[in-house]
Amino acid sequence: MIHLKIDGIPVEVEKGTTVLAAAETAGIKIPTLCHIKGLLPDGSCRICVVEITSRGRTSIDTACTAQCSEGDEVFTMSEKVIESRRKTLDLLLSEHRIHCFSCDANGSCKLQDLCVEYGVEKTSFDCSLSEKPIDDSNRFFTYDPSLCILCHRCVNTCNEIVGRGAIDTMNRGFTSVIGVPFDDNWLSSTCESCGNCVQACPTGALMSKPKHKFRSWQVDKVRTTCTYCGVGCQIEYSTKDGVIVDANGANGPSNQGLLCVKGRYAYDFVGHKDRLRVPMVRKNGVLTESTWEEALQIVADKINEVKNTHGPNAIAGFSSARTINEDNYLFQKFMRAAVGTNNVDHCARLCHSSTVAGLATTLGSGAMTNCITEIKDADVIFITGSNTTEAHPVMGMYVRQAKNMGKKLIVADPVRIPLADMADIYMQIKPGTSVALSNGMLHVIFAEGLEDKEYIEKYTEGAAELREFVKYYTPEKTEEITGVPKEQIIEAARLYAGTHHSYIAYAMGITQHVNGTDNVASLSNLALCTGNLGRPGSGINPLRGQNNVQGACDMGALPTDYPGYQKVFNGDVQAKFERAWGVPLNPVKGLTVTETIPAILDDQVKLLYIMGENPMVSDPDTSHVKAALEKAFVVVQDLFLTETCEYADVVFPSNSFAEKDGTFTNTERRVQRVRQVVRPRGESRDDWWILMQIMNRLGYSCHYDKAEDIFNELRTVTPSYAGITYERIDECGLQWPCPSEDHPGTPILHVNGPMRAGGKGLLKCLVWQPSPDVGDPEYPYILNTCRILYHYHTRTMTDRTEAIHDTAPRKWIELWHEDAMELGVREGDWVRVSSKRGSIYVEARIVDTLQPGVAWMPFHYADGANMLTDAHNLDPVCKIPGFKQVGVKIEKLNAREAADLVKTNNA
Repeated sequence: MIHLKIDGIPVEVEKGTTVLAAAETAGIKIPTLCHIKGLLPDGSCRICVVEITSRGRTSIDTACTAQCSEGDEVFTMSEKVIESRRKTLDLLLSEHRIHCFSCDANGSCKLQDLCVEYGVEKTSFDCSLSEKPIDDSNRFFTYDPSLCILCHRCVNTCNEIVGRGAIDTMNRGFTSVIGVPFDDNWLSSTCESCGNCVQACPTGALMSKPKHKFRSWQVDKVRTTCTYCGVGCQIEYSTKDGVIVDANGANGPSNQGLLCVKGRYAYDFVGHKDRLRVPMVRKNGVLTESTWEEALQIVADKINEVKNTHGPNAIAGFSSARTINEDNYLFQKFMRAAVGTNNVDHCARLCHSSTVAGLATTLGSGAMTNCITEIKDADVIFITGSNTTEAHPVMGMYVRQAKNMGKKLIVADPVRIPLADMADIYMQIKPGTSVALSNGMLHVIFAEGLEDKEYIEKYTEGAAELREFVKYYTPEKTEEITGVPKEQIIEAARLYAGTHHSYIAYAMGITQHVNGTDNVASLSNLALCTGNLGRPGSGINPLRGQNNVQGACDMGALPTDYPGYQKVFNGDVQAKFERAWGVPLNPVKGLTVTETIPAILDDQVKLLYIMGENPMVSDPDTSHVKAALEKAFVVVQDLFLTETCEYADVVFPSNSFAEKDGTFTNTERRVQRVRQVVRPRGESRDDWWILMQIMNRLGYSCHYDKAEDIFNELRTVTPSYAGITYERIDECGLQWPCPSEDHPGTPILHVNGPMRAGGKGLLKCLVWQPSPDVGDPEYPYILNTCRILYHYHTRTMTDRTEAIHDTAPRKWIELWHEDAMELGVREGDWVRVSSKRGSIYVEARIVDTLQPGVAWMPFHYADGANMLTDAHNLDPVCKIPGFKQVGVKIEKLNAREAADLVKTNNA
């Protein structure tokens, strides 16, 4: 330990501590402009200078770079220090365009604040400013070099924290400027427009393009949880006159102050002019504005009519992973206690139902085992079936940070995703061969004695059978199935098994297959056989695609599960919920999303109630979804008149996440607060309020004044949430299981062995089988559907932000360059893509990131990829469709067809 005095205060710190960090421990604030905590010091701004007397020698040094020595005396506000800071500010102003009154950063500029503090009103240097053009090319923000002080915070943020490396300091001396390679503009660079550089900028050099004019002192600020992917980033929204005008990353446990482009900029939907503001009822075939009283009574009467005529199981409901836990809890209670059916499901059926089924079977819990930020603590990161930097961008930033820290990265994906370019091992597997790859890696692990024998003996069952089973999957055989060279398979197995800190992260490239449950279980086999469970920086970590997929599942929005994954067909569980809810309950498991649509077409389901879902875009085989919605009586609660609403008989206007209080549960099981940022639009209401009104009209009496009342009720029936309260999660949330109010939460699952009954994980012998939708010579290409960075789910929310829309306005298909050559297709040509379900027309993009016979298409667009996907061949366990392997044929359009399509598209 080092002992020194700072402004006369004795301080004791570890050797190697900087003066800046030491002063912070003593509660002494030293001003900075370039410093970013956690990064190596830059020392470029020189505002943090202090006077240090060490071994009889006095010097002026930068506190961020100077390390403490034994016996140092440090003065942070001596006359020499103050004069030095004034000179530095004077120099900075000499190259700074001063127009504070009209500058958008007025009031939030650190340079301005320091000049006021140190009495520097203008520069004393007689010099003219360099002529440097403003770069306004980026759709989301602007760079003005005349306001730049070259502190490098933006560069260091992009390079070291975001890990993108899109910008740097160009030129030298007076011509220095922040820019992108080859003197290009920002729009043409590799910039992802995350805006973290904008948030890091201490002046007005980098500014988000304002949608509304405001000053920092005119706004109210509210912290809430992001409504997009499952990372659960914390956001601080600024509002003026009831309108969101700005967003910044708050320092939450899962995002550490970072945001992606959607989280920072895609909030325009909240106050958009197209928001639903009043209930609508279909009259004479047309949706017309109605009153709440009329619309609610129509729905209640129709539910009673269907129940009395066809029974409660003729009614089904889709809950939502996009709304709060409280809404989801009440939705499933509405369906079970007020309607009398277990026909309740939500979109997790289409994304991670195979995760719940696979991990619950093998480990006893279908949830992420470790924390998001632990990926930086891993020695080896194995990413498979996840385009992390696109679908979970902040998580992708952590992966890039880890790689910069020297951690090893394995990537397995049919598409050469951006992370593949920095991977130590990239395995470009054939679509749908993940089970074979896992089996091949296990073959090597067992053959070379790399398994954790002690862990296997103590915490698993089925090891002997698995050891014998995977002998068939030699590296040569696995190469034949997967297309991955055997050398890579061997190397990946050795690397993954070589440490107890190997972290598996996967997403829908694993789950969205007709053997998705087996894909997930095969990853569980890898972790169990190497002892990579229950430790920091390890585990099996499914990345949930939407903000509250985990929470909606936890709340029991599943046809087989009450809240907390308590089974509807368990008599003791049923009795428990009958006591809690005061009515008899149905013991028969309900229909999944993928079973409900066929059940409507088969006249088994007559009424479909949809809360916050858009199956006309998100569900497979759009044509058969359309036919079902046309046949059933459909009720929808949503923010906008979506593609699904076009077939609704009643539409209720819901409040957005920014207009309600409640909780989301992110992908790492962290329950976090959602707070009201602005007032609701028009007559829109909270989803739980709408449900409560209908429940009472159906004769089930219930009353809640606020979302917290519902949360307090769900705690009493959900053991894993029992210890979580709004007060306890006010700052940073808690991870379940949290069984009591004195419990700290559970960051890592399976610490004392798997949670499965008996305390042992199940090792499963899994046979690889090809998808039934591929291999047809009439449809020779394999289409892989995916997400992109700039859109979320069905674009209902993201597309309302003009800059987002302009970046990704319409659907497209990516073709491997040699396939395109054979088809005679060039970049920008229009093609017809057909499957056994139908055809669509899209623009082609030619890439070298695919493999022969594989095509790629984002699913976000209406009349797009899901016109082609298969709703009939499902995973036998969890009923998930095979979105990632769709047999298609691709045909180039003739000139006239293409011209007609371009004309229609432009219109």
